[in-house]
Formats: sequence, structure tokens, C-alpha cells
Amino acid sequence: MSLSKIWTDIDLDGEGKSCGYFRLPLALHDRSGDDVGYSHEPIPVATIRNGDGPRVLLMAGNHGNEYEGQILLMKLIRRLEPNDIRGQIIFLPAASAPAVRTDARISPLDDGNLNRHFSGDPNGPPTAMIAHLIESEILPRVKYAFDFHSGSSSMEYVPCGAIGRSDDPDRFSHSLAYLKAFGMPTSMIIEHSTSGDGAIVGACRRAGVFHMSTELGGGSTVSLDNLALAERGLERLLHHVGVLSGPNTAEPAPETRIVHRVPSRDYVYSDSTQSGLFEPLVKIGETVTDGQIVGRIHYTNGPWQAPEPIVSRSEGIVICRRIPARTALGDCIFAFARDLSSQPQSLATML
Repeated sequence: MSLSKIWTDIDLDGEGKSCGYFRLPLALHDRSGDDVGYSHEPIPVATIRNGDGPRVLLMAGNHGNEYEGQILLMKLIRRLEPNDIRGQIIFLPAASAPAVRTDARISPLDDGNLNRHFSGDPNGPPTAMIAHLIESEILPRVKYAFDFHSGSSSMEYVPCGAIGRSDDPDRFSHSLAYLKAFGMPTSMIIEHSTSGDGAIVGACRRAGVFHMSTELGGGSTVSLDNLALAERGLERLLHHVGVLSGPNTAEPAPETRIVHRVPSRDYVYSDSTQSGLFEPLVKIGETVTDGQIVGRIHYTNGPWQAPEPIVSRSEGIVICRRIPARTALGDCIFAFARDLSSQPQSLATML
């Protein structure tokens, strides 16, 4: 019996195509306010099922201001019909619906970051209730979960697919195949998720579900090129796992550069004690060396002062960069990755 207090009027196990909402009751939340009564927060959900076959969760809006994935899934919901698939696809295009509604990374209801709240709590705050719903009601129904992210409002990413490294060689081999089928110019292996087991990747690991995520740009905008790459890549990926019933009409997957994200201590941060304007001197996708000047901080309250150089203390490929020009002490400027060949041989040989 479900412990979730979130309910829906669609049959997640029914044949055919159904679109509707999960309904998150607001009156259970202490910060709901006096005017909610018995109101609920609608969380859009769609399911397309056609007999036996693979079961797939497609999820976006984990963070509300990451847009490419949301658009990608909305277009796919409208395009696909039951005869196009075998098995089932469950769509959550606005998983953190309150954050999506307000174009924010976190929920306005409880300041919750959905990708930090798994395994969730059926009696907790709204974000924890959504995480519990996904982990307890949706993941047990599927074999694959593909979660689409971008760089939010503060970062711009190289478009890439991403997987967590697994110590299980068979599982890792499966995940690498998803990256190659998705076919972004860059594919990233993550040693440790920023949020650990509180992320959807941790929930998938607990459920035995295969997982892949993405970074598809960022800066609170939508990249035409990145969206087109992701549309073609998702068609290849769904065909690869066997849920698309027809022939694969997408172009063949191009070669992908597989990298691993370096530890956060090797990123580039602002050490300036004054707030200023950040001038980048390198672009995403470029390779940076240890000791290279990669940017400058210009001081608007002392425009006659020489700008402060930003120096990289490690080497790597720039996988994302800071978007807001206003930068202060501790802000992350660039994040790096390195080619998989720079990893221990035991990992590199699994390609």
C-alpha cells in the first residue's frame, strides 16, 4: 500500500496514453499560508504504455530554471503515441513543479532542492514528499531513468551526458553504452555526486534502476543547438534501450569524448576579497594548464585599479563556466574535467 500522500487520477499501469497530474496537498505543509484550504500543487505526469517491453522514466524540471530538458520532454509527450513504443515511458517534465512554476532552482514552498531530498519522506515538507513519490512509486515501475539537467542560472555547461561511476563492471558497461548512444560531443563520468545519495542517482542505485543525466547548457536560457543535439540523442537512447518500436530514424551517434569530472577542490574559484566583474579569458571546451591566467576581476568601485588575475591551480578541460559577471570571494568560476585516459588504467580500460 502506498504511503505517499500525493495522489493522481491517472492509471500509471494502464495501457495507452494518459496525461494528468500528481496532486501535492498544500494544507499538510506548515508554510502553506491561510488561503490554501484544500488546494494542491499540480505536478504534470504523462504515461504511454503499449504491452510488454522496457519501462523508462524521463524526468526534467528537477531544478526549475533548467529549461532544455523540460522542452525536450514536452515535445516528446506531444509527438509519441502508443504505437510508437513497446513497453512504457513515464514522463515527469516538471518534477519539482513549484520550482518550475517560479523559474527557480529550489521550491518556493520549502526552499527544497529536489536533487538533495531523496529518499524523501511521505510526511515531510513538499520537496521531500515529491522525492518519496518518485523513489517509492515510480522507480519501482521502471528499469531506466534518464534525468535532464542544464547549468541553472549561474553556470553554462558543455552539452554532455553524464553517468555515475559504478564498481560493477557490467553495470558500468551498460551506462557507458547510454552515453555513446546519446552521443553528445562530450560525455562525463562522475566519481561522486555533489549531493551523494540524496540525488536521483542515489535513488536509482537503491532501486536497481539504470541512470543517466545530462547537462545541456544553462544560464536560464534555451540553446537551439543543444536542444537539437538532445532531441536526436534522446531518440537514439530510447531506441538503444528498446522502448521505441519503429526503426531508428535518427542520424548515427557521433563520436563522443569521454571525460571524468575532477574533484571540486581542483575547480577555479574567485579569491578576490572585493566584489567585481568577471572577465573570462577561456571558453568552455578549452583545455587549461596549471598556472594559466583564465580570467580577471575588474573592480567597479575602483575602476582605476588593475584587475585581479584569476589563476588556475590545476589542469583540465573547461566543462562549465560562471555566467553572472558580478563575482565575489568563493564563487566558482570554472569547473574542469579530464580525459578518461588520465584515470587509473582499471577504469580507462572499461571503455
